[in-house]
Amino acid sequence: MSSITHCDLLLTADASKVVIRPFEIAVEPRDSNPVQLSRAKRIVGAVLDMPERSVAMELAFVLEDFAERHTETRAFFEARCESIMALLRLNEAVSPARRQLIGAYFSLEYAYAAAAVMNPSVVVHPDQKGVKRGHTRIVLSLRTVGEGHISSIAFREAELGPGTEIQLSDIPNSSIAAKAVVDGETVLMTVSEDTPLSATVLFPATPAQRNGLEDLRMTQFTAPSAKAMYYGTFTAYSGQEISSQMLETADFRSFKLRPLRGPAARNKGMALFPRKIHGQYAMIGRQDNESLYFLTSPEIDLWEEGTLIASPVEPWELVQIGNCGSPIEIEEGWLLLTHGVGAVRQYAIGAMLLDKDDPTMVLGRTAQPIISPVDDTRNGYVPNVVYTCGALALGRRLFIPYAVSDSSVTFGWLSIDDLIRNIQAA
Repeated sequence: MSSITHCDLLLTADASKVVIRPFEIAVEPRDSNPVQLSRAKRIVGAVLDMPERSVAMELAFVLEDFAERHTETRAFFEARCESIMALLRLNEAVSPARRQLIGAYFSLEYAYAAAAVMNPSVVVHPDQKGVKRGHTRIVLSLRTVGEGHISSIAFREAELGPGTEIQLSDIPNSSIAAKAVVDGETVLMTVSEDTPLSATVLFPATPAQRNGLEDLRMTQFTAPSAKAMYYGTFTAYSGQEISSQMLETADFRSFKLRPLRGPAARNKGMALFPRKIHGQYAMIGRQDNESLYFLTSPEIDLWEEGTLIASPVEPWELVQIGNCGSPIEIEEGWLLLTHGVGAVRQYAIGAMLLDKDDPTMVLGRTAQPIISPVDDTRNGYVPNVVYTCGALALGRRLFIPYAVSDSSVTFGWLSIDDLIRNIQAA
């Protein structure tokens, strides 16, 4: 069996990591008169009635409490006031201090990773300037969970070195929620140039995403004569329904999030190949809740039903199988990490090798998992689960970030040569 080298690093839930976000106070029509709104209008009216000196004092108290915990606090309060005044159809002149105080009443501080950090994926960082020879800068995406079990997407920069060396970047004291502009079902999110990627958080912005952006599977997509793009499929959860959506970015400063179309998009766990195959975009997905399928499309956001390529076989995966991120191109073919669900709903990680020219052909698969829950990875929010949304090949080494019991994230290294031998032996 392939031997994985585990790192001692562990990313855990952290209630100290907070962002400032809109506080959605109910604004419902009263007495069938749309001009008369409930709490929002009452709160704004109370602030408008305050003497200017009281406004200054109250704003000073707020800033003393929160200004050092966040950057651009005044600007955020100003933007919130602007949206609330527009909602209430108020256009009267208001002093800057009064506007900021109004905005403060419609803002909240949210601990986006207070409950869990899990289900990571990884890509090579677009900026390799200043990296030492033999090292590689990477981007980790993380599913972070806070109050109300709302899932967001956070990032962490790191450098991988020789052997099993990994150096995580520090997380700044202030995290920033990306600004979102919604156009129908498409969302454009941006952060400023001086916002560190490790401080960037993407939150749900549409009704389809209301309860979470879950399990981002990132890949660096390459095409001839084109700039490399980073795509990531993820699950949007409304609180009642799920759908597959896609994130795309060139620089991790601006992000486009949009739904996938077609019958395949009704399912979770889709993963994009890092390049076209025979002129078509390609995906691995699970269409029947238990098996893996190969899908192709001329359009990156339209996906029809695919071709069945693998079903549960071994005892450790007998309930269902799924992908653990985008396929990885190696000399022997497409290396696909998989997850299997076995007895007592235990999740383990295995691997398959697909033919490079025809990925519907499974050349081999591991008879035993390469990572399984053990004593120190068994307990957590969801017990007996190890899970990843993507790994990275560096030469003949495989770097695997993976989640432990839907609670925390750790890291491992695996020899690709050993893994291929085990796949072929199976």
